[in-house]
Amino acid sequence: MIKTRELILSGCALALAALLPGTASAEIFKGETAGVGDPVHTMFVAFSNQAGKSDVQIQVNAGQTLTKSMLKGAKGEIDFFSSVPSLVNLMAGQKRMYENVEGAGELAKNLRAIVGFKAGAYHPVTLAGSGIESWEDIKGKTVFTGPPAGSASATSEALIKIITGYEAKKDYDAVRLSWGEGYTALADGKIDMMVRPAEIGSANIERYGLSGEFRILSIPADKVGDEAMQDLFGRPGRGMLTFDGGIYKGQLNQSEITALGFTQFVGTHAGVSDDVVYAATKAFWENIEEVHATAFFLKAVTPETAFTSVNVPLHPGAARYYEEAGIEIPDAIRP
Repeated sequence: MIKTRELILSGCALALAALLPGTASAEIFKGETAGVGDPVHTMFVAFSNQAGKSDVQIQVNAGQTLTKSMLKGAKGEIDFFSSVPSLVNLMAGQKRMYENVEGAGELAKNLRAIVGFKAGAYHPVTLAGSGIESWEDIKGKTVFTGPPAGSASATSEALIKIITGYEAKKDYDAVRLSWGEGYTALADGKIDMMVRPAEIGSANIERYGLSGEFRILSIPADKVGDEAMQDLFGRPGRGMLTFDGGIYKGQLNQSEITALGFTQFVGTHAGVSDDVVYAATKAFWENIEEVHATAFFLKAVTPETAFTSVNVPLHPGAARYYEEAGIEIPDAIRP
């Protein structure tokens, strides 16, 4: 039989445990990011892992459509999320996927940033034997351009139009699937080409060279200076990027590849506590060497690149850390 005194002591112990940091009762923050294997996912998980060292526990829900994650973040339904700079203006202007979202413009004002990073480049990938060796060969072919609700598909189709003049659904069959379905469809020969944003040296792209050969199309030199292409490069979260084609085994285009680069940032919302964001930001930067060891492309995440493509105000908690660390914050994104 359990004595009354023992019950009281047991109850006190439970109450004390509930107050201690790092216990099961500690607050769990909700986070959303893209699918496994995506550079955005890699960065977000690296951030969440380091945040956990400061007792900021982020429950990561992967495989999400970032247009929706940003909206949920702006509403305060989730606390941390992968952010796409190009979507900020669309939400603020209540355009495209946010056209029918009531109050989207006001909601956009709740978005806050923590750290920006260079994520990678759009990879136009086609397998050997597809009949596609140049952009013009896309005509009449089936091309995966991105997910149905994301911004990547529109960007991919804009890139194709600038280079070839081809219209989606008219000159070629533009297919919109989830990222995972796109990879599988190309491997199974159900599509002729895939345009996929990925980190440079991506294992998901490399896998096509492990069992055969593939080709990554480069943006033609005579198109780089076009006004429309420069406009695409100049959009939030975009830019021109070059890399060595030989980085991938089995890749047929061994010369330097010119590609559309993309950048993103880890975001939060105005309602998250300053102390929470400060602790998470500090833990991330104090363990940056561990972040660098996570993936090759994350070596480019440094204090000098911390505000890459960030086009919303920094969260005050993040700003506090940067000021303490002596990292200069651009005036445009000061809280």
